[in-house]
Parts: sequence; structure tokens; C-alpha cells
Amino acid sequence: MGKKQARGRSVVSEIVKQRESAIFLALLIVMAIIEIMAPNFLSGDNIYLVSRQIALVAIVAIGELFVILTGGIDLSVGAIMGLSGVASAGAMASGVNPVLAILFGMVIGMVIGVFNGWLVSYVFIPPFIVTLGAQEIARGTILIYTKGWPITNIPKSILFIAQGDFLSIPVPVWIMVVVAVIAEIVLTKTSFGRRIYAIGGNETATFLSGVNVKKIKFFLYVIAAFTASLVGIILVARFNSAQADAGTGWEMNAIASAVIGGTSLAGGAGSVLGCLIGACIIGVLANGLVLMRVSSYWQTAIIGTVIVLAAVLDHIRKK
Repeated sequence: MGKKQARGRSVVSEIVKQRESAIFLALLIVMAIIEIMAPNFLSGDNIYLVSRQIALVAIVAIGELFVILTGGIDLSVGAIMGLSGVASAGAMASGVNPVLAILFGMVIGMVIGVFNGWLVSYVFIPPFIVTLGAQEIARGTILIYTKGWPITNIPKSILFIAQGDFLSIPVPVWIMVVVAVIAEIVLTKTSFGRRIYAIGGNETATFLSGVNVKKIKFFLYVIAAFTASLVGIILVARFNSAQADAGTGWEMNAIASAVIGGTSLAGGAGSVLGCLIGACIIGVLANGLVLMRVSSYWQTAIIGTVIVLAAVLDHIRKK
């Protein structure tokens, strides 16, 4: 009996030591505080709505996670969302088959990822500069094409991917689960994933060991563009239109989700689970502040403060 108890305590101790455990505890505390101040927070209807929003942020954040793990950053994911959504909606409004239109929008978004990956990996331009420029290029393209007006006439057949549910769970949540499982397998069960962590830990040593660092970093920006494009399409289905400003500010939510979830901005440390918990914290905070009738200006400031605190804690943890 003593051995079993000792083993049980050992398992609990290991769980508590995990970085994600502290983040999850923080999430529970935030939820408890919001429930006290806004009693409707934990209602079934509100949880349904919050889970859908969290799912979309989490999908983009998982793509951002791949980039950050190598010490990079992608500021263009929000603009890629908008561009892929506009391209897809424009094609559908022109009578193109919805499936082909969705594929077209995904390809357009991923072209930006190829552009980012090539300049960062092979031309050696800092990712901050490249992705900031790509963000402006994508935003400008959206405005040139739409002239600031939304694109409507979206086929009802695609609305299910954003507005539908399966087993009383929103479809976007199921999509998030699939993306998260695939990302977890790639990062923890494949040599590709191990090399991503290795690059973030010591890029020079990884290169000298024979790993094709350029190729791996290139594909990471394409992965980030893929997840952003996917969410861009889902947003079109959610609002039954493509808005010219769709995705604005989402890059900060994605980065915040990863950083709050324990991902190091210097690279080499982070997990899909932590990223999901970080997205939950962002979504819960945003929803809770709305329920508490806090000004949207304060919402932005509070989330920004949380990002800074997470970065400071990461720096302290390293020391």
C-alpha cells in the first residue's frame, strides 16, 4: 500500500511540475473570478459561444506556435486570414464551386506563407520585418480588391463549418481538436518536430549536426499560413460574408495564446496543450470583460498587459 501511495504521489508531483499545470490553474482562477462578477458566464449558451471563439483563436495560435518554437514570429497571420477569406468569398460570389473556392482561398493565403518562409529562411531577412511587410501587402491587396466593402452572396452550403454543431459541440471546436492532435503528433512523435525544438534551442548546433534548417523554417511559415487561411474561411462562413477588416489584430491573440501557454519567444520550449490553454485564457478574458461591461479599450489594454506579464515570467523562469 505504501508503494502505491508513493507512486501516486510521484505521479501527482510530476503533473504539478508541468508548466501547463500552472497555466491551467490560472485559467480556472480567471474563470472563477469572472463567474463571481458575471454570473451568466458559465451558462450553457455562453460556454457554447465562447468555445467557438476560442477554437478559432487556438487554430491560428497553433500555426504561430510552430514558428515561435524556432525563435521566429509571424505578424502576418491576421492579414492572411482576411486575404484567404476575401479570395474564397470572391470566387464563390462569382459562381465558382464552393469547394474549389475554398481551396483557392487556402492557396492564396499559403502563397503569403511561402513568401515569408523564403525570405526568412533563404534570404535571411529577420522574420519581424518580413511578416510585417507581408501583413501590409495582404491588407493592401484586400482593400484594392474589395474597396472596403464586404463580399456577400455566400452559398448556404458552407455555413455549417462555422455555424453548425455535432453532438452539441460547435464544428469549429471539432476542427480545432483535429488540428491540435495532428500538431501534437508532429511535434512530439516525428523527427521533424524534434528538429523544430532543436532549432529553437540552438540553431547553429542543429545546422552543424546536418539538419536542413532552412527547409524546416521555410515549411513552418507555410504551416502558419495554412492554419490562418483555414480560420479565414471559417470566418466567412460564420458571418456569411467576407469583411475587409477580417483578421485584424488576430496575430496578437495568436502570439498571446502561445506565450501565455508557456511558449518561449526565444524558441525551443512550448507545447500544443499550453497553446490551447493560452487561447482559452484569451477567449475567457475577452468574453468575461464583455459580460462585465468593460470598455473595449480596456479589453485591449488588459490583454496586452497579460502578454507582457507572460513574457516577463518566461524571462524570469529562464534565469
